[in-house]
Amino acid sequence: MKMIMAIVRPEKSQEVKDALHEAGYNGMTLIHVTGRGMQAGLRLNNRFGEFLVDEIEKVQFEVVVEDTEVEHAVDVICRAATTGTAGDGRVFIVPIESTCRISSYNEEHSSESEDGSS
Repeated sequence: MKMIMAIVRPEKSQEVKDALHEAGYNGMTLIHVTGRGMQAGLRLNNRFGEFLVDEIEKVQFEVVVEDTEVEHAVDVICRAATTGTAGDGRVFIVPIESTCRISSYNEEHSSESEDGSS
């Protein structure tokens, strides 16, 4: 299993969410984050002069998929998130060693060994 962590523009987050849902990826975590990438912020001009906004708001998606689904899920995210300009975001793929469902923790971590014997 792999976790796909995608950082996208806030204005594209609903499109990414909808595209993932349509592709069958319903489980996801969305986190509102701030940061900067290679562009190192934005230089804005107004009547008072130029100023630098170096922490830009983004939305981080976390989606866990089977290894065979990684390429498809990344494609879905990138197609929905792209504007074709700098600052569209970044995708990270991280291996998942194991998971545990909190609501059934006791059942999943019983005294049985992996082969089913006690």
